[in-house]
Amino acid sequence: MQHRSFIGFITSAIITLCLPFGTLASNLPRSTPESEGIPSSAISALFDSLMALPKTEMHSIMVLRHGKVVAETYPEPFSPEYNHTMYSCSKTFVGAAVGLAIADNRLRLTDRIATLLPEYLPADISPELAAMTVRDLLTMTSGIEPDWTMRNLTDNWIATYLAKPVQQPGVAFKYDSICTYLLSAIVQKATGKRLLDYLQEKIFNDMEITDARWEISPEGYNTGGWGLHIKPESLAKFGVLLSHGGLWEGKQLIPAEWVKEMTSPQMKTYAADYCYQTWRCEYPGAFRADGALGQYILVVPEKDVVVVITECTMIDGIRQRRLVWDILMPAVTDENLAGDNHFATLKRKSASYSLATPAGKAKSPIMPKGSTKTISLADNRLDFSKIALSQSQNEMNVTITLTDGNSFTVPLGYRKWQSTVTDVRPPYSVGARGRFTGIEPEFVVAGSYAWQSRSTLVLKLQYANWVTAVELHISFGNNATVNVSAQENYSSEPITIDAAIM
Repeated sequence: MQHRSFIGFITSAIITLCLPFGTLASNLPRSTPESEGIPSSAISALFDSLMALPKTEMHSIMVLRHGKVVAETYPEPFSPEYNHTMYSCSKTFVGAAVGLAIADNRLRLTDRIATLLPEYLPADISPELAAMTVRDLLTMTSGIEPDWTMRNLTDNWIATYLAKPVQQPGVAFKYDSICTYLLSAIVQKATGKRLLDYLQEKIFNDMEITDARWEISPEGYNTGGWGLHIKPESLAKFGVLLSHGGLWEGKQLIPAEWVKEMTSPQMKTYAADYCYQTWRCEYPGAFRADGALGQYILVVPEKDVVVVITECTMIDGIRQRRLVWDILMPAVTDENLAGDNHFATLKRKSASYSLATPAGKAKSPIMPKGSTKTISLADNRLDFSKIALSQSQNEMNVTITLTDGNSFTVPLGYRKWQSTVTDVRPPYSVGARGRFTGIEPEFVVAGSYAWQSRSTLVLKLQYANWVTAVELHISFGNNATVNVSAQENYSSEPITIDAAIM
């Protein structure tokens, strides 16, 4: 963990302290922790503990009580106005959409998949496939063995999936994003609206959520099990909606009975009780939306607490959740704690967090001020084909060319983050056909650099409105040789890339 540069700190402090609460992102009300029965010192301890986790980079943390934001932090280079890709957090939104379609008499839990998606059925329909229902998809008990590469290899996801062998549905829990994808297709066919458009009409408009985007499959459906791209504040609103049983500002947007059912245990699993596209938590009465690399909406209805976390982590998320349960929740009371004097400290700390930048020096004799170097790269999973570097006084520019010929330039700060916007897509751990379709092609890339030694340059890129981090180590040897290694996402296994000076 680092704290922001003086300029970054002052900018964030001005935004966070001087503007009225609520101007940062949409219209959730803001309050102080003490006014809502939580000591600021407990939230400070939670934030510090989350920021200090190994193999983890926090992108946003929000704490809400009684529907009000009482604390939030967006470590630099992340920001409240940036969307974030949510991986399987998306599933919980699909669960809500299914309930809305049921309430609209467009669906039933007992409806058979074979009758809902007849055009995708194989020629021979087994009794097991004929028996599969909407509820089986909601509980991840379709009876079909998950195949996580299928979506990468064909455009015909539904037909390929339904052609697979089916065991007795409704029995064995097997987590599979394609189950949720089928639910998205079913909602679209039942309502005549794409899943995101249906949610926009039914709940998002009333909640003033206008930032949501969702990836679209080659078949024309929102991907459902992944692909939601949305701001942390909108996640927080959705968490409040679920915490309050589907009630929003006096209007019942989701039937209370459905919210209770979709967040109640339905299946025992290897990890925790699974509900309808939602997980139960270790803390009594709590449930969560849960996405890869640590995307969370944690909801504790009995305490009227919601915690939103977006991050890139390579550790088991139970560690993050335990910090919330062990540090925050014991401090939550029903008293007004307005006499506590730790709020100002929390505000300063919240505005000052920054993700670590590479350690080292600003310059090296290998690349004096004004010099440039261009490096060609062999094929690699990042699809980077060329890196062009130019050194200035205490800043460097890197231009990265991809294998498809597109390129983008990022200013790299020394001991600070510098940002730019590009329409070049970031590296993405999801390899599905048609990925990024439906996402606006404007990505924020923040960069920082340092010379780790006289001959080794380290570059760090954060895709601040996505999730991906890329770290490049470039070692210059004698006779114009160069070695390049890369890490995609924090502390993942590095890859060595064959490289040469051009």
